Amino acid sequence: MNVENTNKPIYNRVVLKLSGEALAGRAGHGFDYDILNDISDEVIEINNLGVQVAIVVGGGNIWRGRSGVGMDRSTADYMGMLATVINALAMQDALEKKGMQTRVQTAIEMREVAEPYIRRRAIRHLEKGRVVIFAGGTGNPFFSTDTTAALRAAEIEAEVILLAKNIDAVYNDDPNKNPNAKKLDRIRYIEVINRGLAVMDTTAITLCMENKIPIQVFGLKKKGNIKAAVLGKRIGTVIKEE
Repeated sequence: MNVENTNKPIYNRVVLKLSGEALAGRAGHGFDYDILNDISDEVIEINNLGVQVAIVVGGGNIWRGRSGVGMDRSTADYMGMLATVINALAMQDALEKKGMQTRVQTAIEMREVAEPYIRRRAIRHLEKGRVVIFAGGTGNPFFSTDTTAALRAAEIEAEVILLAKNIDAVYNDDPNKNPNAKKLDRIRYIEVINRGLAVMDTTAITLCMENKIPIQVFGLKKKGNIKAAVLGKRIGTVIKEE
């Protein structure tokens, strides 16, 4: 059957990874509320198709750990984790204004604003049709939110990571620097690592490879791409073993 000719999702449970920069839009910092609303619309649309959606958010629109020049690395990373909580609450607000039930779970406990991350509770929320937003990274410094996405996907047994980025696919070189860079439709995990392609960090790619979690990389700017990804349409780049 050609999955491109059906409106039936090919996944039951997904992790959507959103970078902080994606939420910022062209400004590069803060929030672009049009983007938040567009993401919310698409998440609700695929949820209505029966897809269980968990979201992992970055914090780069507010703070990146490596921005703390001269700062203790752990302190800088913890600040980045707090930035992801701000983004998670913004995403929650955008979704709930449209009637979508959500839960924010944080790796660092702050019970006044979110639930602590508990794997079984997260899965139960998903089974009840709620969108779960994971914030606070892994709760440990020296790990990126890419690694968080891979870790949470493995823990909740998600079938794919939807990696929504400002760039529309994986290329064999940086397309912003090399106009002749070629788009890759499919690539194996080990090739991403060996070529040093800046898709996700090595820890995240390795975790996905060990747990056989495919990664669908696509551009967030084009409306409908999240739905297209869960329907199995050929967009962006698929990272998996052949």
